[in-house]
Amino acid sequence: MRYVHWVIRLAVFVVILMFALKNTGPVDVRFFADHVATNVPLIVVMLVMFILGALLGWLITMPSVLKHRREASRLRRDKTELQGKVDHLTKTGKSSTATGVSPLASPQ
Repeated sequence: MRYVHWVIRLAVFVVILMFALKNTGPVDVRFFADHVATNVPLIVVMLVMFILGALLGWLITMPSVLKHRREASRLRRDKTELQGKVDHLTKTGKSSTATGVSPLASPQ
């Protein structure tokens, strides 16, 4: 499975490389306030836009990722605490089940 993953990565890289090499012509990039950058290779414009898009996507997903990491950390901490309680009860021989009358049991 690992090899298939690398073959797919290589194929995507080759396709993107071929696309980039076919689009190397100069273009004019118009910014706001009538600022124009002339004769910029299209490959540079595409690379900059890809990097900006990836950075923006990463920034948008970071709050969610951090929230899930905090939750996973809290759950691991709770699990460790509960495991310690179970180990202590097992060591002392106490049962954690309640021995009593069920409220739904019929009186005898």
